[in-house]
Amino acid sequence: MKKIVLCITGASGTVYGLKLLNVLSKNYYIYLVVSEGGFKVMEKELSIEKEQFLNNLPENCSFYSQNEIDAPISSGTRIVETEGVIVAPCSTGTLGAVANGISSNLIHRVCDVALKERKKLFLLVREMPLSLIHIKNMEKVAQAGGTIAVASPGFYTRPKTVEDMINFVVGKVLDSFGIEHSLYKRWRNEDF
Repeated sequence: MKKIVLCITGASGTVYGLKLLNVLSKNYYIYLVVSEGGFKVMEKELSIEKEQFLNNLPENCSFYSQNEIDAPISSGTRIVETEGVIVAPCSTGTLGAVANGISSNLIHRVCDVALKERKKLFLLVREMPLSLIHIKNMEKVAQAGGTIAVASPGFYTRPKTVEDMINFVVGKVLDSFGIEHSLYKRWRNEDF
């Protein structure tokens, strides 16, 4: 079974991380890291408490605290075994740490390791408006080989529900990893 690292930070939009966890768990072994801020936002936005979440993880998932800096995935020897790292949602604090090589927690560290090992790194930034500092940090990560996206749904699919918009954003993350899905209708799909 292929492996992937999924991190959920304290930015608004934990629903993106949970949707990715649900979709990826069907075919991937997931190394999951959720920041303390991520758990707080999850409770505020989705009324899911930390213990409830941890008690309902998929079987093919290993959970690590942001403070477990010595977790197996903190090493390049383990990250190279994965398809890469997804941070969804990615706070601008995490973006800044990654852009500047600061590894003060496990999420920062796995992103740093993914970049140094040339593994795919995808940061789904959830913030608006963006300051010049945010934009410069995005530029640094992109220049280092990471992929940056903002959680911005497309409307050519004519979404009818919030879930449709979430599916579009999550589908675009999966597209970046070459993971097949049917979460949204592709542009001019009727032409194929």
